[in-house]
Order: sequence, then C-alpha cells, then structure tokens
Amino acid sequence: MSQILEFEKLAEDVKNVKTRPTDQELLDLYGLYKQAIVGDINTERPGMLDLKGKAKWDAWNSRKGMSKEDAMTAYITLAKEIISKYGM
Repeated sequence: MSQILEFEKLAEDVKNVKTRPTDQELLDLYGLYKQAIVGDINTERPGMLDLKGKAKWDAWNSRKGMSKEDAMTAYITLAKEIISKYGM
C-alpha cells in the first residue's frame, strides 16, 4: 500500500476508535495532518477568545519546517498507536 493510501485510510480509521483520544493526541494528529496536506501554516493565529482554534493553530505551527512526507510518516505512526491503544 502506498504511503498516501495508508495515510488516507488511517485518517478515516482514527476517527472511529472506541474511546476518544486525549486532547493532546488529537492536537498532535491535527498538526501532523495539516502539515502533511498543506505544508507550513498559512493562516493568522486566532484571537484570544478562540481557545480551540488557538490550540489547533499552535499544534500545526509546531510542525513548521517539517516536510509533508515526514509529517505523513509521523501521522501514520501516531494514528496506528492511537488505534492500537483505543481499539476500533
């Protein structure tokens, strides 16, 4: 299976785990996913009152400079860990 196909399958599978992952795990997944798909962050940081938006922005921004391929590889590894940990 190609890396892109595996990435896309795991991106769907990880949404269906039995137990909700921790907020940090979800933010890590989000940051890696956005870096793999879009690349370096290209939006302004949300305002002070948008706590969820800021957390997601920070998670993505923390991956700045990482190649799309490396982000995809890291996402696949993390998604597999989460699926193994929380079950399908």
